[in-house]
Amino acid sequence: MSLFSSLSVSASGMSAQRERAEVLVENISNADTTRTAEGGPYRRRDVVFQPDQVSSPFSSVFQTHFNDGPKGVSVSDIIVDNSDPERRYMPGHPDADKDGYVAIPRVNPAEDMVDLLGASRSYQANVSAISAVKDMIQKSIDLFR
Repeated sequence: MSLFSSLSVSASGMSAQRERAEVLVENISNADTTRTAEGGPYRRRDVVFQPDQVSSPFSSVFQTHFNDGPKGVSVSDIIVDNSDPERRYMPGHPDADKDGYVAIPRVNPAEDMVDLLGASRSYQANVSAISAVKDMIQKSIDLFR
């Protein structure tokens, strides 16, 4: 794998982790949302990753001769949790049913915060990889001087 392909792999990882972080932040911010435009409480969302072929303009000639190029990652789907919402007894709430129960989203903010921390660290690892490749390219250029 060339240095430029390494940049493409890390860039795909950064993009996927950014999208994961956006979904996790949406989950956290809607942890108490009992009414949405679709009706009912907010539904938790999760990101599904898949391996993805990355291309580099510098290695496109080689990829025509080799079957398997470098693999990055992309978001294949965002799945919605369709399980029944949690029900809490809150008779004064405007969204309470006739028995006084309110449908609350099944979002665990602590779990999503841990996942968000993982996404942030994965993003930072890709930034570090790009920085290392950039340094290698710079040192290679310095050798030709």
